[in-house]
Amino acid sequence: MEWLMWFTKLENTKPLGLLIFFVTFCAILFFVFGSKERGERLESYKNMPFQDD
Repeated sequence: MEWLMWFTKLENTKPLGLLIFFVTFCAILFFVFGSKERGERLESYKNMPFQDD
């Protein structure tokens, strides 16, 4: 249970939180721009407010 005490120290949790958020951000970027088909579909969504029905 000693390893749980590591999380109680603020100087240890800040870099861990930063690492978690950075990895999540990179995963989202990879998801959005990783597939060319998905990227083209998302790119087409930017003009939706200007399309007239």
